[in-house]
Amino acid sequence: MKKDKEASGLKTQNSSGINRRSFLAKSVLAGVSLSGVSCSWAATRSDTGKGSNNAVAAINEKRRLGSLEVSPVGLGCMSMTSGHYNPPRDIEEMVPVIRGAVDQGVTFFDTAEYYGPFSNEALVGRALAPVRNQVVIATKFGFQFENEKPVGRNSRPEHIRRAVEGMLKRLQTDRIDLLYLHRLDPNVPVEDVAGTVSELIKEGKALHFGLSEVSPQTLRRAHAVQPVTALQSEYSLIQRVHENQVLDTCEELGVGFVPWGPVSRGFLADKFNEYSRFSEESRHSEVPYFEPEALQANMKLLGLVRDLGRRKGVSPAQLSLAWLLAHKPFIVPIPGTTKLHHMKENIGALDVKFSQEELKEFRNAFSKIELVGVRSSESALTDM
Repeated sequence: MKKDKEASGLKTQNSSGINRRSFLAKSVLAGVSLSGVSCSWAATRSDTGKGSNNAVAAINEKRRLGSLEVSPVGLGCMSMTSGHYNPPRDIEEMVPVIRGAVDQGVTFFDTAEYYGPFSNEALVGRALAPVRNQVVIATKFGFQFENEKPVGRNSRPEHIRRAVEGMLKRLQTDRIDLLYLHRLDPNVPVEDVAGTVSELIKEGKALHFGLSEVSPQTLRRAHAVQPVTALQSEYSLIQRVHENQVLDTCEELGVGFVPWGPVSRGFLADKFNEYSRFSEESRHSEVPYFEPEALQANMKLLGLVRDLGRRKGVSPAQLSLAWLLAHKPFIVPIPGTTKLHHMKENIGALDVKFSQEELKEFRNAFSKIELVGVRSSESALTDM
């Protein structure tokens, strides 16, 4: 993983009249066909866009990641400072976004030493210091840095301990609620990592252990040493690879699942279309499902999401998040944003309800779409 500069030459033409910024929550279009697929989805609500009162109430109905209780939707803070998918924002502008999320009922905040590096943890620590005991902070270790640049993976026990000491200072806290291994170090057995985190938990410096982008086998090995609270991996309507044994393993072991990229880096939020192009400096250009031919093919899925969203009176982003929430009760997505109104929109997904028949029909419809640029099902059985 290398630190990418944001594309100054991002070129996007949006031919859609319905997108994340302009979506009108009450625009229910009756009788819209779903890309030629006949379905019986009904417009169950027309007031769920942008975070209704029901959604605000729903966020107080906590979900469990293992034994850790969190809000059903978290906030991914990476994009606020990392520069991976957008220019880094001014910290003074981002603190109110994080605190605004707390005011809306969000209790789960995700960061990592890699983001920045280090600056994202400092932002999260500053923003949450006044409300520290009301929130759950998750962060990640697993990389070696030189001159504040990542130069490879490092999960040796002594390095983990040094990393955690830095995290605690930047986060202005005495404990990390959920401490993840960001990416597996091929030179360090995961049992050694789990053992080190187990010691940190006994010392009170960490409270829970998490993994990211690992196979079911690796999850089991780590869990046997130190119970794993959550597995964080990319999961969305586009990237469904973890439906191959990973989610089942989490359910069997009592491990929560935290999808990053739940709206596919903005694609399922209707931010891009088949005409979108990215400069070489943009990290988007490194994502296979953003290549021109992939965008062209995958627009069929976005069209399906748009149409069902119209029927339910919600935005594509809300529909996509709601599908994840409906899939398993131990799933807690962490959509990222730099804007408070987008965060409120994401919370509105909690008010979107599906019947079992709707879920069945929706899966039957999107399963017929051949996606391009996504991981193979077999890749879920290997560590990233």
